[in-house]
Amino acid sequence: MSPTIDWTALVIFLCCFALVTVMGFLAAGWKRGATPAHLDEWGLGGRQFGTWVTWFLVGGDFYTAYTVIAVPALVYAVGAYGFFALPYTIIVYPIVFLLMPRLWTVAHRAGHVTAADVVHGRYDWRPLELAIAITGVVATMPYIALQLIGMQVVIKALGLSGELPLIAAFLVLAVYTYSSGLRAPALIAFVKDIMIYIVVLAAVAIIPVKLGGYGAVFAAADAFFTAKGGATGLILTPGQMLPFATLALGSALAAFMYPHTLTGIFASASAETIRKNAILLPAYTLLLGLIALLGYMAHAAGIVVSTPSDVVPVLFRSLFPGWFAGFALAAIAVGALVPAAVMSIGAANLFTRNFWKAYVDPAITPSGEAAVAKLASLGVKLGALACILLLPTQFAIDLQLLGGLWILQTFPSVVLGQYAGFFRAPALLLGWATGFFGGSAVVWMDGLKPIHTLVIGGAHYTIYVGLLALAANVAVASAASALLGLGGSARR
Repeated sequence: MSPTIDWTALVIFLCCFALVTVMGFLAAGWKRGATPAHLDEWGLGGRQFGTWVTWFLVGGDFYTAYTVIAVPALVYAVGAYGFFALPYTIIVYPIVFLLMPRLWTVAHRAGHVTAADVVHGRYDWRPLELAIAITGVVATMPYIALQLIGMQVVIKALGLSGELPLIAAFLVLAVYTYSSGLRAPALIAFVKDIMIYIVVLAAVAIIPVKLGGYGAVFAAADAFFTAKGGATGLILTPGQMLPFATLALGSALAAFMYPHTLTGIFASASAETIRKNAILLPAYTLLLGLIALLGYMAHAAGIVVSTPSDVVPVLFRSLFPGWFAGFALAAIAVGALVPAAVMSIGAANLFTRNFWKAYVDPAITPSGEAAVAKLASLGVKLGALACILLLPTQFAIDLQLLGGLWILQTFPSVVLGQYAGFFRAPALLLGWATGFFGGSAVVWMDGLKPIHTLVIGGAHYTIYVGLLALAANVAVASAASALLGLGGSARR
């Protein structure tokens, strides 16, 4: 342990963390169904969550360490460019309102648990189903890794050193997820969201007062970016506008393709519940905008960190008394645990239904599915740990954008295929391969950067790679479908 431990903050943090852990285990009996040893029960909470539970659950797994750690870190490092997450969360809700009720209806009628189930039900072709399932699992791992980074920086801010505290938090997450399934994060999400709202509202009210007001905050941030130079500042440069817009649009299209967000959708009690949530969830967008401002506040507070991801925890440790700093850091840690749990459950559902049941044990019982999913959720978390160790990313947010590139390639099969009858399964698979492997190659050649610059006619256009890959995906799938014969069977 480090000698700089704030014991008051640490005790408050541990008390809050213990409360959440106990709730995680008690959740196993909350809204318990008649057949608890069933994938519908463990992986979807019995498909019975109403408007308020869904609101907290979807908000809990949509607004994550990405929101509280990665977005302020990017704003701290580059300024206005980091606010792309704000329009992204505005664009996404009309998409949810228009598209997700139909997906819920299809899944509910056929008993589908995953997006790959939906695709198999539509096209009855195992290779395409498997590609969608693999993509979901692979795309989820860097997103879970981002949550673990959130916990890592919180633990560091508390003054604890070494990997043991992170491993302990990881084990707690793994055990209560194994025990309680989706009910654990659904119940904890109530506490998590209340804690986050308290922390953010206190921060945006108190920190500016301590720093001389919002005018002083923006002046300090502007002075920092002016001295730093380059493509940073309080206002977007002309060259940043296109990448800003494409990052927002691409992230919005990807958001509800992830296994964890679709798990929240499929766990809802009705299509009307989803529509109501699409109307209510923008309250979180206001919260996100306030959280992003913490990046500017850190400059006004004179915060200097070795990595941008440390900004928010260090800011709270510097400007608040130990008891509130401990509460704030606990809120951030819980804000990472809830989505990490849902993400691992969503990925485990994919592995169980679309690999294990499809290829290993087609006669597996519902209780057997639940048992396999529990073990698979542990494997997904281990994969996320590997992402932290092996992927050299400059900003934590790059992990989310990398996963977004991959999961975007499922959009044509999962969503467009429900509306456009001319797509053929082999063509969709070819489009998926083009977008998935082509986009990955571009990102790898660019040093794992999420944006790529195209030179057309001497002009430079910098665009989110995920959106470029999706465009190539749709173009190839459409052309191949036309070659295979328009008007033929939508299944193959």
